[in-house]
Amino acid sequence: MMPITQQPSDSTATDEHFVAHCSELAYRAMLAEVNLTPKPGLVDRNNCGAHKDMALEDFHRSALAIRQWLPRFIEFGASSANLAESDVLTGLRPIGIACETDMFRATVGVNTHKGSIFSLGLLCAAIGRLHQRKSAITPELICNTAAAFCRGLTERELRNNHNNQQKTAGQRLYRQLGLTGARGEAEAGYPLVIQLALPHYQARLAQGTDPELALLDTLLVLMAHNGDTNVASRGGQSGLSWLQQRAKALLRQGGIRQPSDLKHLHDFDQECIQRNLSAGGCADLLIITWFLAQISHFNYSH
Repeated sequence: MMPITQQPSDSTATDEHFVAHCSELAYRAMLAEVNLTPKPGLVDRNNCGAHKDMALEDFHRSALAIRQWLPRFIEFGASSANLAESDVLTGLRPIGIACETDMFRATVGVNTHKGSIFSLGLLCAAIGRLHQRKSAITPELICNTAAAFCRGLTERELRNNHNNQQKTAGQRLYRQLGLTGARGEAEAGYPLVIQLALPHYQARLAQGTDPELALLDTLLVLMAHNGDTNVASRGGQSGLSWLQQRAKALLRQGGIRQPSDLKHLHDFDQECIQRNLSAGGCADLLIITWFLAQISHFNYSH
């Protein structure tokens, strides 16, 4: 239960409902992404994409394991509302690590949603903080709050690790290609989502596009613009450039507006599989996009 100060005694049920509702949307965001089909190079209902070590069922088990932790992130965001924003990440880490442990247990060691635990954990904590502070809760404010939690993260974990002999994939890609990955996107307040993907998705829905087709078209937008470290780690700069240009070409042709356009995605999928490319970073950002689109339907202001 979230500790709410200066609230009437009957607020407990409302706050529990609020936490449960936001947590459920975050869980459904993971399902919306993995069930979306066809996704070039990614696990979906058709195939395992460019992956040989994970399948659709792994993602379903993973999301279910993460589901129970999502309220904890919101509750921590609320209980730490009086802390300086720069101190919140330290308290979030143990929750994230415990959540990861359950994810790996559910998937028998397969990394299905590590990036999503990071991003959804941040966003859920931001939602809890805003709610506790009786602030309006909008996609922009959520992402700005998450960015404040992450201030200095890229500098600390990517730029300053000169003496770390066991460099992570993220650190290597930053050194080689200047890509900041999930850390950089979070620290910047998710500009690819706020400025590109979310408005694009909402505009497609407003035009009457089928929600699944609108989400697939939004995935292409993310693939066209995101410096995806998952793609770069598999295919280097050339693989990343190829994927971005391929997505841009499809968007120039009109993107995914109707079922007949899905043939282009099937072709793109086969090409990604042949090149062993999987845009996992874009998938994580698509989860955030769907989640924030649902959040924006509700007015949580006090």
